[in-house]
This record gives sequence, C-alpha cells and structure tokens, in this order.
Amino acid sequence: MFNYYLRLALRSMRRTPILTALMVLALGLGIGAFMTTFTVYYLMSGDPIPHKSGVLFAVQLDNWDPNNPPTESAKDVQPQLTWQDGQNLLNADTPALRQVHMYASGAIVVPEGDEPPFDETIRATSHEFFAMFDVPFLYGRPWDQRADQDRASIAVIGRELNDKLFSGENSVGQRIQLDGNFFEVIGVIDDWQPTPRFYHVDAGGSFADTEQVFLPLTRAIDEPMGPRGNTNCWAPINEDLPVMEAFLQSECVWTQFWAELESPEQAAAYKDYLDNYARDQKAAGRFPRPLNTFLSDVNAWMEVNGVVGNDNRVQLRLSFLFLLVCVLNTVGLLMAKFLGKGGEVALRRAMGASRGAVFTQNLVEVGTIGVLGGLTGVGFAWLGLRAVETLYRGYQHLVNLDPLLLIVAVGLSVIAAITAGLYPVWRVSRLQPAGLLKTQ
Repeated sequence: MFNYYLRLALRSMRRTPILTALMVLALGLGIGAFMTTFTVYYLMSGDPIPHKSGVLFAVQLDNWDPNNPPTESAKDVQPQLTWQDGQNLLNADTPALRQVHMYASGAIVVPEGDEPPFDETIRATSHEFFAMFDVPFLYGRPWDQRADQDRASIAVIGRELNDKLFSGENSVGQRIQLDGNFFEVIGVIDDWQPTPRFYHVDAGGSFADTEQVFLPLTRAIDEPMGPRGNTNCWAPINEDLPVMEAFLQSECVWTQFWAELESPEQAAAYKDYLDNYARDQKAAGRFPRPLNTFLSDVNAWMEVNGVVGNDNRVQLRLSFLFLLVCVLNTVGLLMAKFLGKGGEVALRRAMGASRGAVFTQNLVEVGTIGVLGGLTGVGFAWLGLRAVETLYRGYQHLVNLDPLLLIVAVGLSVIAAITAGLYPVWRVSRLQPAGLLKTQ
C-alpha cells in the first residue's frame, strides 16, 4: 500500500511542479541555514577527547596584579602560567599521574632541496604530552624524560610536514633544519586534530591546526624560541638580566600546564598540593592576591575560556527561527495544494476510501516533499559551510557534514514537513464528498 501511495504522491507533485518546487525550496532553505549553524556549533561544543576528558585538568594559579578586582571563579584568573611556576610544578613530586608543561612557538623550516623556506608552528613541551593526550604515531616514538633532561636536539613532526619534506616516507633518523639548527626526527604523528584544540585555547587559537613540530621544552628555551600566542605581564621585567633570562624569571604568563588525575581523590590531593604551593610562594614574596587555585577538566576548560561564544548561540537560535518561518510558509502552500484537489479527494471518498486512507495517502506525499526538502537542505548546508570555510580560515575543522549530520538534516526536514502538513492533511481528509461532487 505504501508503494501505491508513493506513486500517487509523485503523480500529484508532477501535476503541480511550481507549488511543489516552492515547498521543497522553502524547506531546503530552512534546513540549510539551520544545519550550517548547527554543524559549526556542534563541532565547536563537542568533546575533543571524550575517553579522557574527565581526567585531564588545566591548572590555574592566581598570581596577578593585587589591584585587580577580586577573583570569583576560574574565568577571572589568567589561563596560563609563568615559566617558573610551570617548571616548579613539573619538577615536583605531585599526586598527578602525568604532568605537561608547554608553550606555542614557531620557526623557519629550511628544506634540503630547492624548495623555499617556510614558517611552521611548534609545540615546545615535556615528554609526557604524547601519552597524556593519546597522540597517535605513524612512525617512530615520542622522546623520554632523559631527552628532556639532556636538552636533546630531537623532534617529532606531523604527518603533513612529513609528506611535505619526505614525501610521506618513514623519516625517523632524518634531520630537519629549524632557524639554522638541525634536529633529528624520532617520530611522525599520524593525523591528529582535536576539535576544539583544548590543550591551548587562546584568542583565535581554539580551532587552529595542531602544530607540525614538537620539540623538548628545555631545548626550545635554549635556542631560544620565543612564545607565539598570548603573553601577559603585570609586573616589570628585570632589565639588569639578559633578555631571555629576565623573561623566564618574570611574572609574565605564557605557558600552559596540564595534569592527568585518575580519580576524584587524586584530583583533591592535587588541589591541596596547588594550595600549599601557592602558600609557599606567598611566603617567598610572590602571589600577592588572595589564595586561589583552579583545576578544570577538558569540558569545564572549554566553558572557562568561552570556546563557544554567545554569538554562536544567538546564530543558532536565529537559524532555528528562520526554519520555523519556512515551516509556516510550507503550511500555507500545503493548504493551497490539498484544498485545491478537493474534487479528487471527494471522488476517492465516494468510491469507498476511508478518511484514514485519504489522510495516510496525503501524509505520504508530505513526507516525500520533506525528503526532497532535506536533500535540498543538505546542498544548501554544504554551500553554507564552504562559505564559512572561505570567510573564516581558522574554521576548516568545523565545516564538514559527517554522515550523522546528513541523517539529522533529512530527518529534521521530514519531521518539519509532516508537522507542517498535519493540519492541511487533516482538513482535506475531513471534507464532505457530497458537497464537493455537486460543485464539480
């Protein structure tokens, strides 16, 4: 029976092609606008490392200008640490399973052939970065604690850079030149792009590409490779010292620090450790503000840093309202279509069709329009996401319709069409055939 109703629906739609096209277009525009904003919002607010997000914690210490307003939450504290605080925590015997101290940098890569040099982003980090964040390896391995201590001239590179420099071959044992210095490649990371890039969220960096070069933290400092990203200072830097040494001893915040804590008890013990560390620093003349330390797991960290802004939520609500407007327009078009074929309905009723059969037949037609509207909406959503990719270069990872979102788009369109068509279908199924037949 469904196949029969489907054939009737297709015939009915062919008889009124302009009206059908208007309904499909209305639904497609609504679905396309909503799915464009929903896709970006969905990927922006997703859990970038769901299997570990509850055990990875960003560390904050409130070591800032005492003249600033009081601290009420983690949002009021600088998201980064000073070099000396990060190193003190990294080298201490803490309750954490793993700890990572790191910062973002960059250098000029000099290929061995005739290719021109180019700039590349760098992540200077301690050795447990790769195990803590479950970084997959294509070739080789990460470095160990001994390499950190020896300030070794080694590097782990990303797959993209490996393809560019070594044509995708196993480059372990090869060398890369960064700012005139050579580093031995000991590992190549496979495709790895957490979205958002939770381990370093700064202005404009939450959705940036992951770095293509990873160096031991101590070796990067020896170069020295300066930080790229937000660097904030509240106290003057000692001008009597060499520039880099003065910067490392300053109260400027520019490094990121994470701890892996396996249980609530371990997290509580680590929080106590941070409080005691802050008290010791107060006794040494630092940390002039009231005692405030914060641990935020991955999802809380996204909230603290406002990764999903209010403007994104507003855009999502506006696109949903636009979808509702499109659905209301579809209601009017369906009313015009179904009431316009009252004679056909009356003839079917006179030949013995029940109201339920008429209702079902027309509902199948509405569902078919919904499927076509959904497919059209997927096309509009694809165009919308391409526009986002063109306008916002940092959003490349947020402009892909995965299979689940495709199903959601079509399903939402069918639901919207059926919702829009329930009243018109009910109205046409309630028409009295006798009166209609007399007027034909």
